[in-house]
This record gives sequence, C-alpha cells and structure tokens, in this order.
Amino acid sequence: MELSLPQLVAVYAIPLLLAITLHEAAHAWTAARLGDPTARQLGRVSLNPLRHIDPVGTLLVPGLLLVASKTLAGGGLLFGWAKPVPVAVSRLRSPRRDMGMVAAAGPAANLAMALAWGLALKAMVIFGSDGDFFPRMAIAGIFVNVGLAALNLLPVPPLDGGRIVTSLLPLRLAVPFARLERYGLFILLGLLATGALGFFVEPLVDVGVGVIAALFSLSD
Repeated sequence: MELSLPQLVAVYAIPLLLAITLHEAAHAWTAARLGDPTARQLGRVSLNPLRHIDPVGTLLVPGLLLVASKTLAGGGLLFGWAKPVPVAVSRLRSPRRDMGMVAAAGPAANLAMALAWGLALKAMVIFGSDGDFFPRMAIAGIFVNVGLAALNLLPVPPLDGGRIVTSLLPLRLAVPFARLERYGLFILLGLLATGALGFFVEPLVDVGVGVIAALFSLSD
C-alpha cells in the first residue's frame, strides 16, 4: 500500500529525529570522554532532540525533500543536518587523533541504531505486528541511519569523513585539506544539485541495508 504524504512524514519523523539526536549525542559524549567537556557543559550529551535540532537543516530541508520524493517521479536523497556539536580541539588529550575519533562516533552511532531497527523489524516478523505502520517505521529507521552514516563518511570537510581523513593524513597534507572546510557546504550543495551526492551515497546505502537484511534474514 502506497503511503500518503502525512503517513510518510509520520513514518520517517521518529527515526529521523532519533538518528540525528543519537548522532550528535555520540559526538558530544566521545569528546567529553577524550578530554573536552565543552559540549557536555552545553547539554549536548542528551537524547532530547530539542538540544540538537536545527530548524532549517533538521526540519525544513528534509521535509521539502520528503515532499519532493512523494510528488516527483524518481524520489530523491533525504538530506539534512543538525546543530554542530562544539569541540575545543585543543582540550582533547591527543587533538588530531581524538578529533578523528569524535568524528567517527556519529556514524558509528547511526550504524548501531540501524542494527537496532533491524532487530526490531525481525522481532515484528517473528511475533507479528498490529498493522504495517511500525514495520514501515523500522524499515525507515534502517534506511535513515544507514543513509546518515554513509553521507557523513564522505571525505568532505566538515562532514565526519572529512575530519577522519584530516586526522589520518600527515600534517603537511592535513592542514591544506582541513582548509576545505570553509567551502564544504558549497561542495555538498553542488554535489546534491548535480546528483553526484546520490551517485556516491546510494550504493553505500544499498550495501549497508543489504548487510542488515542478510544479518537478520529479512530478505524476501
């Protein structure tokens, strides 16, 4: 059964909010564990979505893309962002290494949540579910979290993947690479506008979802 737009929003809203909240909280928690309490002091080590939501990036942009995916043929990539977690790099115990670990914590949290949604979906398959709303929400949770992890692992500063690469490069290469961060948003918008973002991200999503489906024997 094809979902109406309100149903589609209802199915995706909770997984999306949880995905973004856990992603940002993981950044904040990891930074605190590695010596920088800045985000913790600002209340960002929290599972309260209101502490992480950016009105434009978390609500408006994904909402418009969701409407476009419903009304335009072919759908589209769900794209958005939350309020960035502040990290004082100089307060980390090993700044370059630890910044990479802080960056990696967000995608890692999303992959863990995708697995949790996969487990929930498997339980619904085994024990049954009253209607198909919650199974659809679990499927959305898998796709949203795998998609968010894949997107953030692209090696483009200020995405997490870009910061991981910066932490791994020799210093003589890391410094000029990190300077790309000031152009990062424009690079991402350009990739999105040209369809290149989907070209890179969608195969990763397909692989990630396929692995979870195989792991929990969810394939047809």
